[in-house]
Amino acid sequence: MNSIFTNTATMRAILLGAVFSFMALTAFGQRTITGTVVSEEDNEPLIGATIQIKGGATGTVTDLDGAFSVQANTNDTLVFSYVGFIPQEVPVGAKNTIDVVLRPDAFNMEEVVVVGYGTQRERDLISAVSTLESDDIIKTPTPQAMQSLQGKVAGVQIVSNGAPGGAPTVRIRGVGSFEGAGAPLYVVDGMFVDDISFLNPSDIESLSVLKDASSAAIYGVRAGNGVVLITTKSGSFNQPAQVTYDGYYGIQNPQNVIQMSNAQQFVQYIEETGSAADQGFIDNAMQRFGRSTVDPNVPAVNTDWYDLIMSPAPMQSHNVSVSGGTSQIKYTVGLGFIDQQGLLNETRNEFQRFNIRTRIDAILNDWLTVGGNINGSNARRFDGSNAAWFNAYHSVPILPKTDPLNTDASEPQLANAQLLGYRGLQNPFYSLVYNDNRNNAINVVGNLYAQAQIIPEKLSFKTQYNYSFENANNRSVSFAFNDGVTDRVSGLSRNHLTRFDQVWDNFLTYTDNFGKHNVKVTAGQSYRSEYAQGLFARGTELDPNPTRDNEELWYLDRAVNFEQDAIGDFGSNLFFMSYFGRLSYNFDDRYLLYATYRVDGNNKFQTKWNNFATVGGGWIVSGEPFFNIPAVSFLKLRGSWGELGNDAINPAVGTPTLNPGRLTVFNGAPVTGRVFDPTFDLIDRPETTVETNFGVDARFFNDRLSVTADYFIRDTRNLAILVEQPLIRGAVRRSLGEIRNEGFEFSANWTGGLGEFRYNIGGNFATLNNEVLSLGGADFQQLGGEFIRRSTVGGSYLAFFGYEINGVFQSREDIESSGYTEEFLENANLDPGDFFFKDQNGDGEINDEDRVALGSFLPDLTFGANLGFSWKNFDFSMLLQGQIGHKILNRKRGEIIFTNDTNIDAELFNNLWRGNGTSNQYPSAAGLRKGWNQNSSEYYIEDGDFWRIQNVQIGYSFENTRLLSAQIPTIRVYATAERPLTVFDYNGFNPEVPDGVDRQVYPVAAVYTLGLNVKF
Repeated sequence: MNSIFTNTATMRAILLGAVFSFMALTAFGQRTITGTVVSEEDNEPLIGATIQIKGGATGTVTDLDGAFSVQANTNDTLVFSYVGFIPQEVPVGAKNTIDVVLRPDAFNMEEVVVVGYGTQRERDLISAVSTLESDDIIKTPTPQAMQSLQGKVAGVQIVSNGAPGGAPTVRIRGVGSFEGAGAPLYVVDGMFVDDISFLNPSDIESLSVLKDASSAAIYGVRAGNGVVLITTKSGSFNQPAQVTYDGYYGIQNPQNVIQMSNAQQFVQYIEETGSAADQGFIDNAMQRFGRSTVDPNVPAVNTDWYDLIMSPAPMQSHNVSVSGGTSQIKYTVGLGFIDQQGLLNETRNEFQRFNIRTRIDAILNDWLTVGGNINGSNARRFDGSNAAWFNAYHSVPILPKTDPLNTDASEPQLANAQLLGYRGLQNPFYSLVYNDNRNNAINVVGNLYAQAQIIPEKLSFKTQYNYSFENANNRSVSFAFNDGVTDRVSGLSRNHLTRFDQVWDNFLTYTDNFGKHNVKVTAGQSYRSEYAQGLFARGTELDPNPTRDNEELWYLDRAVNFEQDAIGDFGSNLFFMSYFGRLSYNFDDRYLLYATYRVDGNNKFQTKWNNFATVGGGWIVSGEPFFNIPAVSFLKLRGSWGELGNDAINPAVGTPTLNPGRLTVFNGAPVTGRVFDPTFDLIDRPETTVETNFGVDARFFNDRLSVTADYFIRDTRNLAILVEQPLIRGAVRRSLGEIRNEGFEFSANWTGGLGEFRYNIGGNFATLNNEVLSLGGADFQQLGGEFIRRSTVGGSYLAFFGYEINGVFQSREDIESSGYTEEFLENANLDPGDFFFKDQNGDGEINDEDRVALGSFLPDLTFGANLGFSWKNFDFSMLLQGQIGHKILNRKRGEIIFTNDTNIDAELFNNLWRGNGTSNQYPSAAGLRKGWNQNSSEYYIEDGDFWRIQNVQIGYSFENTRLLSAQIPTIRVYATAERPLTVFDYNGFNPEVPDGVDRQVYPVAAVYTLGLNVKF
């Protein structure tokens, strides 16, 4: 027994000694290794480079100085890696310090472009895809991410919206639908959305515009107007937690404010019209408000309405994010807030949005990765009354803002032009003081995914569930008031929309190479549902009447009367099932083949299934053995053809019907007959776009100069249009229209430097020819009454339509020698100072047959140019952009057709015809009020050409700086000027008008900001 204990004790001693010996050997072999990692290209430290022990999980990353410290054994090998650089392995051996220089990897540095359901090397692309990174997006101080594209992407037209929180109009390669909105499809981390107004620009990692069919056809029926892919920011593996703050504060300053006629000019204009009634209104103003001390024939009041209703407004943005990761998990969390005040005074006109986002990706094991993200926003927008802009243009300057003599009026006793004899209130402050329009919107977009490596580095499967929730609530209140003449009752409108969309994608991706063959195949299935419901109602005469200060009364249950036509309940529930596939083939890194196919099934249209396909090829000429042009480092030719769909139109499937007809007599008895009604709408399928694209990508002089060019023909068929029925009154909708957009896009960029000075300069332009090819047998379709816009076969979509002008009649002799017949002149009652309309058919008369197309609101040419440089810690960038060849209908001037007792702008006043030779462009004051000169003509259609300094930014960075022996964070301070200068001739605030009809759009302000970026 004792021997057993003795043997056991001996064994314990031996084992314990072995353990201590092993620990001692291990402690002796393991030690701290320090060093730095820098780039071979510029010897700059690589921040966040990864250092791992080969074959193990232990590792670390470099700090702001590129330095690292890691525990390693003598026989370990350290692996140094960094994105875009060739990894390097270094045995530890007896070294205590290891300094590593990483060499850039030319292959890996080639940009990877996000495409539908995956990525592609830019080298392998045969499609027209343009990508903006985060740094380019956040240079633009705006709550709307798409605004940052203006002037930067060839073929993408961005029309600015100056209202707080207002989304810009986005067109990719023209207009391809008569009744669809024409907006592109937005795909945010895999989720389909109609717009991205809810998205914080600072949360975006990259934004890719899929412009042609070959790039967008993988999205099938939703891709007819182009696709914008958005990837939000994520953390990085093996990165310590990094806290980033980015914010700015700025002032929005109204620019290019229209100068209106002042009191003296207005009085002179009225005298020239010869209107006794209007002269009487001026006399009334002098009696009520007094006479000017400078000119006793002019009223004492001289109001500049634009100066009163608007003023500079502040805006600010603040964003905080935390991101990082371990070897198996990466994460990011962010908060954002933006506050944009509007330009309008004495009303609530502002936009505020809170954003929160979180994203996490986890490598569960060597074959499975999972992750998800949530991006939520809560926005509130108060829309100022657009009537204020309209009224400010037309209100007479002899009316003050307030009138103490208007004692019957509600406080603040606003002046009323009716008390001077005018027909309308005119004073724009009525619409500002007595209206409130509030919009609340909650948006949540999220994504959950799992990706499994079935065959490592070859075959993977990904399933992802995407969802989008929107809750929009609008409350518009009009307060009761007395204007001194009329009691106005209160009213309240409510609109509520709830929407829930979801997309579930499942797809396989196979990547392989054998010999010189490289292939990548994607195949999958997608399910999508869209559910929406809403209510709207309007009530009047609320009891008690609400005011701006008692929102607790702003509810419909207090309405006495309801407008039955303004009450409704609506909803929809749509389902889509899709199957898609894509093949990308590369032979010897020279010959490229690309094809996609998608079939979309739906319950929206009677045609349940729709097929969309594309095929394309590319040739990397510079990869050929015979290619030996030293100046050309890369040259690729590419071409593609494909089909896209647009389901953003209203379906309609009708049939001929028998309706109750007239009462008749049959066998002496009255009988109600039935009448055959052949009028019915038939829209049973989505619109289809067929596009051909040819492109060239080239780089010159060791990649310093990069050039991309594309030529495209984009035909949209099965357009939903209105068709007049022969012998039957009325029009029906049919899928019979066809429209073509054709153009050429070009962009170039040069980068270079000398020592610490680096610079880049570039530019882009795009042409567009828009042509209507078919209208189902009709020659034209038109909109509008007095000011017609007409789509004509062979012409552009909704071109302005009216009379050409040869000039202004200067004398009676000019009228008599005009070529008009004597009979026509006798009836026309023309005078010197009237327009000389062109007789197109030479019949001596001016009638409807002489009207012609007067231009399109779509520009013939858009362009942009950029310049940037950096020197040491300074950086500077500037962007210019503009467009040429588009027209604008100055509809606010056309209001004289309906109300001619209003003011006119100073430019018109200064250039009115006042005798022989004084003007050959504008009529006389009296002529303005004649029906002849009020016909739709070139007078109202103006050139919208402009160029603009879009953005200027200068910044300074504090990097690797110590203060009192302490390392301070990386700090960048910057100043930005957005739209500081716009040069144009159009008579308006801004030459950007979404549909070309300017009845008075919200001004687009210049924005000056100071910003701060801090990284901890």
